[in-house]
Amino acid sequence: MIALTTGPLHEIAILGAHCDDIAIGMGATLRTLTHRYRGLRVRALVLSGAGTVREDEERAALAAFCPGAELEVTVLDLPDGRAPAHWDRIKQALSTFRAGTEPDLVFAPQRGDAHQDHRLLAELVPTEFRDHLVLGYEILKWETDTPHPTVFVPISTEFAEEKARLLQKHYPSQVGRDWFDGQSFTGLSRLRGVQCRAQHAEAFIVDKVVVGFELS
Repeated sequence: MIALTTGPLHEIAILGAHCDDIAIGMGATLRTLTHRYRGLRVRALVLSGAGTVREDEERAALAAFCPGAELEVTVLDLPDGRAPAHWDRIKQALSTFRAGTEPDLVFAPQRGDAHQDHRLLAELVPTEFRDHLVLGYEILKWETDTPHPTVFVPISTEFAEEKARLLQKHYPSQVGRDWFDGQSFTGLSRLRGVQCRAQHAEAFIVDKVVVGFELS
């Protein structure tokens, strides 16, 4: 299997429709990146949850997933499940967010997600981050929309298990959901690990990528 590398990362942008989307979709990758690149600038935008306990959960969780990083989190107050009705506001929020960051890599939901809020955000992100590599993460949930991923990020067993622990610790409002448990999260990461010959991995969808070849 041929691996593609990004080179050193100095800043990343991470986007989610709801508090916990980012942590569910790429928490272990985020933990891996902030461990590998000390002082990494992490700019996060979340569309809903501002002014509620969900915002408090999100800020504490992202801080735990990004130790040592220069973290900046913006949480908006769009109503959950109503993103398509707020297209203009989301587009403007993305434009404002884009103006404040120059990331080496962008993470967002993937276009095939069954939840309309996730899907709309996935569709709009490339309209602002037009010249960036955008990795679309998968969000484990009740719907049977698990994608066929095209990119895999191997993660250590330590970080896979830490992700499961941090999710349950920092999102108590979600623990009552029947799928929100450690077995679900480590089970998926183990499956993705099998698919890229690693113990664990997180998987992503890429719509477009340009490959360059170095001279030997």
